[in-house]
Amino acid sequence: MDELMDFDEAVSRFDPVIGLEVHVELSTVTKIFDEAPVEFGSEPNTDVQSVSLGLPGSLPVLNKAAVEYAVKLGVALDAKINELSRFERKNYFYPDLPKAYQITQNVSPIILGGHLDVELEDGTQYRFPIEHAHLEEDAGKNTHVGGETGRLQGAKYSLVDYNRSGVPLIEIVSDPATGVGKNAPEIAGAYVRGIRDVVRALGISEGRMERGNIRADVNVSLRENPDAPFGTRTETKNVNSFRGIENSIRYEISRQAAILAKGGKIQQETRHYNEEIQGTIAGRVKSDADDYRYFPEPDLVPVICSAEYVAEVKANLPELPAARKARIVKEWNLSPEELRDVVSAGAMDVIEDSIKAGATPSGARKWWMGDIARFAKENGLELEDAPVSAADVAELDGLVQEGKLNDKLARSALAGVLAGEGSPSEVAKAKGLEIVQDTGALEKAVDDALAANPDVLDKIRSGKVQAAGAIIGAVMKATQGKADAGQVRAMIMQRAGV
Repeated sequence: MDELMDFDEAVSRFDPVIGLEVHVELSTVTKIFDEAPVEFGSEPNTDVQSVSLGLPGSLPVLNKAAVEYAVKLGVALDAKINELSRFERKNYFYPDLPKAYQITQNVSPIILGGHLDVELEDGTQYRFPIEHAHLEEDAGKNTHVGGETGRLQGAKYSLVDYNRSGVPLIEIVSDPATGVGKNAPEIAGAYVRGIRDVVRALGISEGRMERGNIRADVNVSLRENPDAPFGTRTETKNVNSFRGIENSIRYEISRQAAILAKGGKIQQETRHYNEEIQGTIAGRVKSDADDYRYFPEPDLVPVICSAEYVAEVKANLPELPAARKARIVKEWNLSPEELRDVVSAGAMDVIEDSIKAGATPSGARKWWMGDIARFAKENGLELEDAPVSAADVAELDGLVQEGKLNDKLARSALAGVLAGEGSPSEVAKAKGLEIVQDTGALEKAVDDALAANPDVLDKIRSGKVQAAGAIIGAVMKATQGKADAGQVRAMIMQRAGV
C-alpha cells in the first residue's frame, strides 16, 4: 500500500500542478480512415474493414466530417485552427493496435491553443488552459479474462475487439494548470464536464463516459512553491469517470507529498485508476516522445483549413453552453445557486427536453431534481438513463397543473412510471390516484371533519387560521390523500365566513 499524506496537509506544503489529456470519440457515421460504421454495442469484430484491421496494402482515406467536427471544437474553445495540419505515425506495439502504429497528429495538430472557463460549486471561476488538440484514430479494446480484477495482471488470456479501432478521436491536451491548490480535483472534474457539455452542444460526440466516449489521462506533479520549477509528473491513464478523475488527483497529491516529505523522488510513470482503493496503482515507466519514432504518414496528404472554411463553420455553430446557461437562468427564473445545482446534477438536458414537451420550468426541475434524481442515485444510474422520458415528466406536470393529481399522488404515479408500469396517466388510472372531483363528496368529508372538531370554526374566526390544518388533514385521511388541499381549505374558510 502507498503511504499517503493527509490531503489538506499536502496542499499546504506543496503546490499542485495538473494537466489533462481528454480523448473524445467523435460521433461520425463511419471511422476516420475507412467506411466501417461507428456504433456502440455491436458484436465484437463486426464493425471493421481492412484499414481498421491493419491489413497489408490497405490505404487510409480521411473522413471529412471528422475534420469539420475538429474545427467546430476548436472554434468553441476559442482556439486557433491550424491552416495546414499533418498526420504522423506513432509507433508502438500492443495487441489492440493491429498496424503496430497509430495514425495521429504530432508536429502540426489541427487545433492550437484555446481555453475553457469552468465554475466551481462555490461560484469560483477558473480558466483551464489548452495547449493543442489533435485528430487521431482510436485503438481496439482488450478484454482480459480469468483474473479477479479484469485487468492484465492475473488474467489467463486476453481477447481483442477491433470495433473501436479507427473510431475518430480528438485528443485535447491542456497546458499545465497552475494555482489550483486544494481545488485541483474539483477544477479537473469541472473541466472534463465542461468538455463534455461543449461536445454535446456541438453535436460531435455523445460524450458518455460510461461508454468510453470521453476518457482522460490525468497528470499530476508537486513543487515546493508556485515559483519553483515543475516537479516530476505521473500520468494516470484512461480514467473514464468524473469521480475517478477527482480521486486520481487527490490520491496522487497525497501519495507524492508523502514521498517528497521524506526526501524521496517521484518516478515518472504511467499509473491506472483503481476503484476499490479510489486511487492509483503503478503501471510502467513513462515513455518519452522519442520512443514512439514519429514520422510523417506517407499515405495521407496535409489537411488544409482555409480562413473562409473556418468562418463558415463558426457562423453555423449551435448555441454553446455559456450562452445556454445565460438563457436558461432568464427563462427558468433561476438564481446562480439554483443553476449550479442543475448543472451539478447533470439535469439541464432532461429538464429542457421536458419543458419542450410541455412541462413548466418549475415542474420539470422539481421532478428531475427530486424523485427521479433520488431513484437514479439509488440505482447507480446517470440521470438521463433513468427509465422515465421527458414526455412522461411533461404529462405528470400537466396532471398536477390541471388539478387531477396533487403532489403526493403525483409521486405515487411517478414511482409507477419508474417501475415500468406505464405512463403517468396509465399508472394514475390503474391505481385510482386521481384527485376526488366530486364536490358533494368533498363537502360531506369537510362537514364530517368539522362535526368531529366543533371548535375549529370559532378558532378560525378569531384569527387562528392555522386551525384549518386539522380539518384538511382529516379530509385527506378520509379521501386517502385524493382531495385537493386548496379546494378543501377554501370550503373550510367559506364555512367560517372568512
